[in-house]
Amino acid sequence: MTSLVHLTRNGAILWIEIDNPPVNAASQTVRQELMNGLLAARVDPSIEAVILCAAGRTFMAGADITEFDLTEIPQPDHSDVFNAVEALACPVIAAVHGTVLGGGLELSLAAHYRVALASTKLGLPEVKLGILPGAGGTQRLPRLAGVRAALDIMTGGVPISASKAKQLGIVDVVVEDGLRDAALALAVKLIEGKRQLRPTREITVDASTIEEGFFSSYAEALPPPDKGGLAAHAIVRCVKASLDLPFDEGLRLERAEFNVLKDTPESIALRHIFFAEREAMRIPGLPRDTTRREISSIGIVGAGTMGSGIAMCFANAGFPVTIAEVSKEALTKGLRTIQTNYESSLQKGRITNDEAQRRVGLISGVTDMLELRDCDLVIEAAFESLDVKRTICKQLGGICKVGAIIASNTSTLDINVLAEATGRPSDVVGMHFFSPAYVMRLLEVVRGDKTAPEVLATVMALAKTIGKSAVVSGVCYGFIGNRMLEPYLRETETLLMEGASPTQIDRAIEKVGLAMGPCRMIDMAGVDVAAKVVIERKKAGALAPDPSYRAVVQQLFTLGRLGQKSGAGYYRYEGRTPVEDPEVTAVCHQLAETHGIERRDNISDSEIVERCLFPLINEGAQILSEGIAYRAGDIDVVWVNGYGFPAYKGGPMHMLAYVGAAQIRERLAAYASIRGNAFGYWDISPQISGGEKLSLS
Repeated sequence: MTSLVHLTRNGAILWIEIDNPPVNAASQTVRQELMNGLLAARVDPSIEAVILCAAGRTFMAGADITEFDLTEIPQPDHSDVFNAVEALACPVIAAVHGTVLGGGLELSLAAHYRVALASTKLGLPEVKLGILPGAGGTQRLPRLAGVRAALDIMTGGVPISASKAKQLGIVDVVVEDGLRDAALALAVKLIEGKRQLRPTREITVDASTIEEGFFSSYAEALPPPDKGGLAAHAIVRCVKASLDLPFDEGLRLERAEFNVLKDTPESIALRHIFFAEREAMRIPGLPRDTTRREISSIGIVGAGTMGSGIAMCFANAGFPVTIAEVSKEALTKGLRTIQTNYESSLQKGRITNDEAQRRVGLISGVTDMLELRDCDLVIEAAFESLDVKRTICKQLGGICKVGAIIASNTSTLDINVLAEATGRPSDVVGMHFFSPAYVMRLLEVVRGDKTAPEVLATVMALAKTIGKSAVVSGVCYGFIGNRMLEPYLRETETLLMEGASPTQIDRAIEKVGLAMGPCRMIDMAGVDVAAKVVIERKKAGALAPDPSYRAVVQQLFTLGRLGQKSGAGYYRYEGRTPVEDPEVTAVCHQLAETHGIERRDNISDSEIVERCLFPLINEGAQILSEGIAYRAGDIDVVWVNGYGFPAYKGGPMHMLAYVGAAQIRERLAAYASIRGNAFGYWDISPQISGGEKLSLS
């Protein structure tokens, strides 16, 4: 069997190289072979220094997360290995590069010295999996970086740069290149200087800047334990222990907290999403070695909110972008929006002035679509009208060069119809970005009936390049996310007509953990946008003959209540603050009378949650049954990354798997009995009607 850890002697120096591609994860085999190497160093007095390093593109990037599902972690565990590193009687230097995350950073912290390439990112992101660093991270990091910085790094889960790590005392030496030469030079210097040891455990945590009540105040600013904050609060307790307890007692507390956290529903859900995002990149029937088209320039049709945001996505990743608009005024407005967005990022310290100017410089505008003829990828981002988009796609079919990919940013329309309009349907794919496109992680990639395999492979790889979490959807109304949104919004509006208020509905949904309730969400996205989708579907004959269907949003649109942008929608707005508006109550009351809907004052929060979320989950199960989504996990990725579903709940299909199909089936049937099912709204998906727990894979 091929060794995953290589030992090489260089005089009195032992190199221990981890070689477990692709990310050098700390699997059981790696840990055992590391321990063997450390034992060799311990028993050989001729070894005067050890250098830990890694082959490939990164130092150890974390643990083997699949082990968390085991009853016991296979021995030796991470703490045993890292403690053995720290206990060596000769200096140990960690030479790190790439992404030094989780167990990789904990291994580095156990070394006596750390040398890093300037491009290295270091972090302890375990909180994003609902756990904490369980191999000494909560005890060693405060000893090097201080309490405040250690807490920020661990509760935020965001990696820091090598230069920041050096500033904090986590890294000793940062070099632009020549990492191993720098580590070797430090080893030689230490040997010549009487082999100075510096075990991290022996450093006293600096408590001089920690005022009374600091830890309580810090914890109060975190998400509550029942809203995704379990792990963060455990981290605070462990870091406090680094001040209050001896090192080994702190390690025992850390291990106990870790063992509790890894079995919580929150951590199980977060790990589900972690793996689901990676699984979503694997497309059935699409080999990994599928040829990809070269993409080096981007064209976008439309400089509105979506077009300008999409342009920023690609400019941020270094692509030159050309935006085409029908008028100079519209183009100027779009380019001004882009400039303003970058200026805002600059003012908030998210990018440097040079970077802002570089990105702005990558984006140019034209008023003639012919100027897009040499682009490798052209994305249509006009407003959501089949006639408009079909006309644009027909033009692009003749304009775009041979081999160029033509994409539509449609959120609901039939990609096959748009593809046929181009005359070259194999080149066409849906790329549904979410607003604001330069912020939201989700990209729904819609695979048309004739989309070429290399087009799909190219777009999925491109999504990763621009920092998107991509999910493939088949063709249907609304694809995955917006199709599931419809029953959710339908029940929201019916509840409004029955007597619930926007505030009551939003609060009930937000208590479950969603980032925003449905009424606030539509007000932010635009009542006009939501209403026009309903109107377009009605024109196309795609709706059930239900006159009350989405009647509220249509009436608000008619009244000119367009949401936040007009100062009134489901709410009246004072600045950005939503305020209950009696006019909306009156609208809902009148619509209830018009459509014969009984008003009542006994609507509970639990009814709101069941009536809004259970039909949404049922629609997701139906999407899965139809093959629109490849996996239940794909649906969860869509809802977590695009619609504000809490990651610590795992997504709607994860919720189905844990609530159980039987309970959801029972409640759907109950509401069908109470409200009637003339339009099939309460028909139960085969995935749920069978009563089996849903497989998430």
